[in-house]
Amino acid sequence: MAEMKGKIEKGGKKMQPKLTILKLFQKSLAPVPHQINRLLARDLSTITQFPLTHDSPFSPESPSRLTRDPKLSDPENGNFSISPLANWVDNPTLENFKSISAEGGIRGDIDKVKGILKRYFPSEDAVVKALDESGINATNDLVSQLLERFSNQWITALGVFIWANNQTGYVHTPRLYDLVVDILGKCKKFGIMWKVVNEMNELNGHVSFSTMSIEVRRLASSGMYKDAIDVLRGLEKYRVKKDTVALNMVMHALAKQGGAKDAYSVFLEFKDSITLDSHSFNILIHGYCEARMLDDARKTMEEMEKHGFRPDASSYTCFIKAYCKQKDFRNVEVILNEMGEKGCEPDVIAYSIYIRALGKARKINEALVVYENMNKNSCKPDAKFFSTLIYVLGRSGRLNDAWYVFEDMENHGVSRDLWTYNAMIYHACANRQGNSALKLLERMEENSCKPDLETYQPLLKMCCKMKDMKVLKFLLSHMFNNNISIDLSTYALLIRELAESGKLDHACFFLQDAVLNGIVPMDRTYEILLKELVQNDMVEMKGKIEKLMLQAKEQI
Repeated sequence: MAEMKGKIEKGGKKMQPKLTILKLFQKSLAPVPHQINRLLARDLSTITQFPLTHDSPFSPESPSRLTRDPKLSDPENGNFSISPLANWVDNPTLENFKSISAEGGIRGDIDKVKGILKRYFPSEDAVVKALDESGINATNDLVSQLLERFSNQWITALGVFIWANNQTGYVHTPRLYDLVVDILGKCKKFGIMWKVVNEMNELNGHVSFSTMSIEVRRLASSGMYKDAIDVLRGLEKYRVKKDTVALNMVMHALAKQGGAKDAYSVFLEFKDSITLDSHSFNILIHGYCEARMLDDARKTMEEMEKHGFRPDASSYTCFIKAYCKQKDFRNVEVILNEMGEKGCEPDVIAYSIYIRALGKARKINEALVVYENMNKNSCKPDAKFFSTLIYVLGRSGRLNDAWYVFEDMENHGVSRDLWTYNAMIYHACANRQGNSALKLLERMEENSCKPDLETYQPLLKMCCKMKDMKVLKFLLSHMFNNNISIDLSTYALLIRELAESGKLDHACFFLQDAVLNGIVPMDRTYEILLKELVQNDMVEMKGKIEKLMLQAKEQI
């Protein structure tokens, strides 16, 4: 890809230890927008207290750290008090995360490049030029972290990729090629994505099954089912084997995105030329169940048996999930009984799905029975099961019990993972336990458990609702340093919650920030902001936001 630049077009209290998890259930329930008009951006930047420029100290891309009073309290604004965490919030230590710990001077280079890239760039050429002038040498580790950090900003990511590739002696790894293909697909830049893939194919055979699966997944998620199927048809052109694994990959991508009928058409087209396995049929069953086409799912299960494959726990779990979504627990029991009759015991996934659905329906006593059956069948809980249990308890208002489960996991031989931390942080935030929620984030850092967007979203939402802009700034900086890129849903959350909390200047900032990063907010998000601006007589700002969105949509 040596000529790519030229070829590519533009915590709460715990229960006493004597309690067991089983006893927890025995309690009764408690009731391309970078080319927008820059004059408009300058107009928006005149907002007082919260300047709408990317170099603002509050900018989501700004790596600057919080400087605040050690007491961290602002009762006048309803802020939560996190005094015990003052030192950590003011002096975050992120080196424990494997993703950003590095040898030598790489950390300094990363910070320097991030500082350069926090600005907006109208094209990948502008990114390349800025990085060329920095004098920094590209390494695979540096490029990897930058692609992760800017995974929702395709122009910046592609610019980084081209800049590194142009350097003498530097060679992209296959993983980095796959990363940029994924970013382009996620941002729906499929024309450029295919140029990159074809360029890869002309090189050293860098196109792999992984590359093709990324393409198929991104095409299917955009509803481009025919294009996804065409990838399977043309695999051999890229020297990728067209086998059972490839067929299942395409069928799964289609079925997962609501294309059950298209998955079946692929099945029919290739069933005589590619060997099928039990997973092929389970994918179809899953797709039909997700689409609530249960009769077709049953017929597929019958066809599965005709081909000599015995339905397994995964097959039946598809039906359990479908009935749980409908709150049809009677038919869930029918499926469980059918499994027992056929000697197919439910697995921890099936139990987790069932218990979660019962918890959402506030049927804790019934969930107890399911948990007892799980124990009788010697089905051991895993981290995802405990996450489900925490969710159920938190949803029913029993936060102390959820804390107990969280702390007691390791006594059951199960380590806390991202899922369990996220579940506990979610409920701590939902109950406005800001101190505890931030302590959990700190514990993740201490235990080298890297957070993701799902970790931060409830924390960001809580800060917006409580109008704590200082902690919000810290969290955005924390995300930046962990190479976590703000996506469309996170921008929507920030804009919506800040607007409804009366922080309209801040909400306008994030709408502009999204647009300048190539992300056009959804109409619903935009309408909420406009409504609040009208109600607060901010007519001039409303006009500027309308112009901003109009120009952004014209660039799509």
